[in-house]
Amino acid sequence: MLGAARVVAEVIGGRALDDALAAAAADDATRPAIQDLAYGALRSFGRGDFWLSRLMDKPLRDPVVRGLLLASLYRLELRPADAHTTVHQAVTAAAGVARGRYRALINGVLRNALRRTDELATAAQAVPEALWQHPRWWLDKLRAAYPQAWQAIATAGNQRPPMTVRVNCRLTRGEDYLAELAAAGVGARLLDGCAIRLDKPVAVERLPGFDSGRVSVQDWGAQRAAPLLDAWPGMRVLDACAAPGGKTANLLELADLELVALDVDGGRASRVSGNLRRLGLAATVMTADCRNLDAWWDRRPFDRILADVPCSASGVVRRHPDIKWLRRPGDIARFAASQREIADALWRVLAPGGKMLYASCSLFPEENGAQIEAFVARHEDAKRLPTNDNKDDWQLIPNADQDGFFYALLAKRT
Repeated sequence: MLGAARVVAEVIGGRALDDALAAAAADDATRPAIQDLAYGALRSFGRGDFWLSRLMDKPLRDPVVRGLLLASLYRLELRPADAHTTVHQAVTAAAGVARGRYRALINGVLRNALRRTDELATAAQAVPEALWQHPRWWLDKLRAAYPQAWQAIATAGNQRPPMTVRVNCRLTRGEDYLAELAAAGVGARLLDGCAIRLDKPVAVERLPGFDSGRVSVQDWGAQRAAPLLDAWPGMRVLDACAAPGGKTANLLELADLELVALDVDGGRASRVSGNLRRLGLAATVMTADCRNLDAWWDRRPFDRILADVPCSASGVVRRHPDIKWLRRPGDIARFAASQREIADALWRVLAPGGKMLYASCSLFPEENGAQIEAFVARHEDAKRLPTNDNKDDWQLIPNADQDGFFYALLAKRT
């Protein structure tokens, strides 16, 4: 519990969750438990923080103690039958913080929370951050963009994400792989020809053929990108923001391509190479900022470009619960400015008659539909193409089967 408390404290202090986990859970044996508790505490941070404000007369000075209380409150909510064990573990963990000075405080706060559970739960209903467990500015943006669906979106963002796999349909059919999963004791259902949603997450070692490249873990929403790009065998294709490489691999599974995978971060680019090696696929992997054409482009145009742009990641917060608490309202405009620069730069390297798929894992219109409207207005040679149900763009909403993604397909007139 103390490991999770330290992770929560670091995230509240501004550190990315993945980095905090890597530092706190070096031991592979403890990492799953620390991760599960930290993720849950951060998903429910809005409610936990509200409860603490009612349970304490003044804010805590020690961030780890605050993290310990938040993790404990989440555990009490998740497992009310184990309340005694949770309180005991929290008090024991407190011995490792500030020489145990906070043991009595933590014991008192948690026992008070148990006595006042109904009162606190009722009070939380009147506070948007506590009720929906998202920052208020975030909720305001969702409400404005999705007046009929914002509550469902917020609820989905607080759930555990589904585990979905992408079958390499060059090697096997989705129906056949579903039968293999059943034989391995893994419950699942087919979402489309190559996408399978597992009933419960499992270690990748339990996935038949994972090491040999027959299957990869990838959200169903993310799996829509490669087919939308409509790349044919022999085409020269650019994946401009490729890491960690799921969409890169999916493109190569669908067709034999001359593919360049680009990422600005060398460490993340190495993950692309690693994923391709596992799958037995080949691409030219490069580290560069795609906006700096002189640093990487050989002046040969591309037939297809996947522009999976950096964004707020507002559509995938259940996988990255730190995002909704670390983001600030001004970040959206900064992302939008960067996206504009990337789209304009990549348009220069697209061949006439070629197609560019603009993709993001955002729900906010400034990064999605509004971005595309402005792009088309700037580029007279850009034509919007249908993506789904003959619509110009496709906004996927988070639900039980997929995360939130946005896709817009653009053709360059000859």
